[in-house]
Amino acid sequence: MNTPAPWHCEWLLPAPGQRPAQRGARLQWNGTNLTSWRNLAADDPIPPQGLVLPALANAHDHARGFRNASLGAFGEPLESWLPFLGWMPPMPPYLCAATSLARSARHGVVNVLVHYTRVQGGLPYLEEAREVGRAARDVGVHIGFAVALRDRQSLAYAPDHTVLERLSPAIRDAIRRQLASPALPVAEQLALVEEVAAACADYPMTVQYGPTGVQWCSNALLEGVAQASSDQQRPVHMHLLETRRQRQWADHAFPGGIVHHLDQLGLLTPQLTLAHCTWCRPDELALLAERGVTIAVNTSSNLLLGSGIAPFEEMQRQGCRVAMGLDGLALDEDDDAWRELRLTWALHRGREFRPALDAATLWRFAAVNGRRAVTGKLDSGGVIDDGAPADLIMLDWDALNDDGLWPDHDPWPLILARANGRHINKVVASGRLIVDQGRLLTVDETALTGELHRRARHAIDRDSAEIQAWRRTLATFSRELEAFYYHQGHCCG
Repeated sequence: MNTPAPWHCEWLLPAPGQRPAQRGARLQWNGTNLTSWRNLAADDPIPPQGLVLPALANAHDHARGFRNASLGAFGEPLESWLPFLGWMPPMPPYLCAATSLARSARHGVVNVLVHYTRVQGGLPYLEEAREVGRAARDVGVHIGFAVALRDRQSLAYAPDHTVLERLSPAIRDAIRRQLASPALPVAEQLALVEEVAAACADYPMTVQYGPTGVQWCSNALLEGVAQASSDQQRPVHMHLLETRRQRQWADHAFPGGIVHHLDQLGLLTPQLTLAHCTWCRPDELALLAERGVTIAVNTSSNLLLGSGIAPFEEMQRQGCRVAMGLDGLALDEDDDAWRELRLTWALHRGREFRPALDAATLWRFAAVNGRRAVTGKLDSGGVIDDGAPADLIMLDWDALNDDGLWPDHDPWPLILARANGRHINKVVASGRLIVDQGRLLTVDETALTGELHRRARHAIDRDSAEIQAWRRTLATFSRELEAFYYHQGHCCG
């Protein structure tokens, strides 16, 4: 790899909240790591440009190709939202992952945790996993690939037979055939994770165990994951207490406490990332902090699905490591991590003269802790320093500061106030320039998106009657789940 030309930056934010912004800096890297940076001399012949800071990380996502409103699921709470994900015909996994990861990269996110909870189908699983890895390589990002594991309660927070007997006869058989299929034995599921890791060793991905959630996993599966993670030193990624209904189920199923139960199983280690924890209690958060667990907070997703607002301030009080997740449900359905960052700050900044969220904490949330969740290791990422990973963003300072009045204006408040994906000029991932002038250089994002949409519309036109019938079945199932949970009071089996 040729040594890239150094960047001459108008502003450099090496570690927001921890180190002061630098006005005028020269930044150099070679290969995948930064080699040096220094302040620019007053007579430097190259005019500086842009505001440079470390790249962001997304600690929880699913790399779906189609967004929420297009699937007809907008406004649904999680429990009735999930069925809407199942009506799309199988699509090429490469196209789905590449279009999703391209949106992330264009917005300055170069580390993404992909909890692969829904296969596209049409390919053996190992081939599908390799297609996702190929997409990450082609786009130029690093992913954590959490292989979804589950072995119970595939329809709701109750045994399948309990749910099926309460469904209307018109949809019961179709739901049983399509959604209530038996799971693989625990040993085979755990072996699959290692097979994926071996098959994808040549791709930029950290393969992880991905139990979908305690309500969907038996104790035997969770114990197996804990042991395998310890043996293989492989990270674990799992949903926990995303909704109030899950909280109710957990309190019924584990009267001694669900988090304490996970600790007894050996799951609570620094290798674990838990997505959401929206309904965690202070004592549970204290235990998660003590065990070094990472929590991926998904602010927009929780709001859009009506799941609640995570106790971010309490997480900080208890000393939890918290990371930013977009969950495929960013506020404007555009994977803009900058708006996600701003929304989290606005909700949890504190009240009046009592700030509860400082810049250093917010930056660890946006860039440092999520990188750890994705890669499974603590490195020097999320900062600009000699030897740190060359994962960088250059924002268009003139556009960001278009009404600036003072030449020495601190850039961090402007970032929090107004930065979004449109301000991104360049993105470097592992020393490779992947975005320039706001355009992805590595793949043709427009062509990939167009091809994915073309194939989807062709499949829908080809199998219109069958797909429409399945859509109606799933819509009915969604409404009957609503009755199951809310009117009949079933959440605990």
